Amino acid sequence: MSALGVVGGVLQPVLIVSFSPVLLGVMRQVRAHLEGRAGAGIAQPWRDLRKLFGKEAITPRGTTEVFRIAPLVLIGTTAVVAVVAPFVTTDSALGSVADLFAVVALLALGTVALALAGLDTATAFGGMGASREMTIIALVEPTLLVAIFALSVRVGSTNLADIVSSTLRDPARTISPVSLLAAVALVVVVVAETGRLPVDNPSTHLELTMVHEAMVLEYAGPDLALVELASAMRLTVFLGLLANLFLPWGIATELTPGALLVGVVALMVKVGLLGMVLAAGEVFMAKLRLFRVPELLAGSFLLALLAVAASFFLA
Repeated sequence: MSALGVVGGVLQPVLIVSFSPVLLGVMRQVRAHLEGRAGAGIAQPWRDLRKLFGKEAITPRGTTEVFRIAPLVLIGTTAVVAVVAPFVTTDSALGSVADLFAVVALLALGTVALALAGLDTATAFGGMGASREMTIIALVEPTLLVAIFALSVRVGSTNLADIVSSTLRDPARTISPVSLLAAVALVVVVVAETGRLPVDNPSTHLELTMVHEAMVLEYAGPDLALVELASAMRLTVFLGLLANLFLPWGIATELTPGALLVGVVALMVKVGLLGMVLAAGEVFMAKLRLFRVPELLAGSFLLALLAVAASFFLA
């Protein structure tokens, strides 16, 4: 643990918590502009969260502690990833937790907790959403592991900070076949994990198409605010990982105010641009039919496997 890692461990979660709703607002504004609407403004997600936190906490009759602690697990696991992953600084506050397998396990734990909460309500929609989410995660998590593992082969370490530092030392790796294949696979992973089109539609409540929204229909008040904030944080975390694993320039490598400021601005710019591109792409996409989603995810897994094969043959 270094001083740079400690500073990053404090700065990164604060930045991600405060920036995530703004990112969501920017993405909604981009969609509204392309669809010819005025939009509610980039601060609307923060206003929604403030309103939800001010409401009374209500839990459905018959639910257990699983339903009540799921939002805390979801936001807690995401916050831990925000602390340890290399977003603003190359050093990690907890190097052992910044390992690829630990980070993916933490992100998967949050998803599983939310799916169990959906089942705990004993409603048709909750069970349907949980079932669909487990189908998606069964294909997404292996793809995430294999794609980042392809990047770790040439580094000799599965630590995310080591992978980012290695790319900084050898920028030519960003245009190698390994990086390109892994990048495409990770883009599909980000879309699926964050419930964006064409895998899921975050703005719909149509029963036949809901995945994420079906699991959180019974939440209200502060619990719903935690779920919404955690979802925005997960979007920022995934986009931040995608940006820094392949385009890590700007990340702070030394403990100086200037380097930290550049790291913060670089992360916000890269994640903001990726979010805007993602939002713009959604305007021109239709949601896939549910039985076609596994085909898309299986294709991304194949790309990740090809990236691993290329990392050994081209090493």
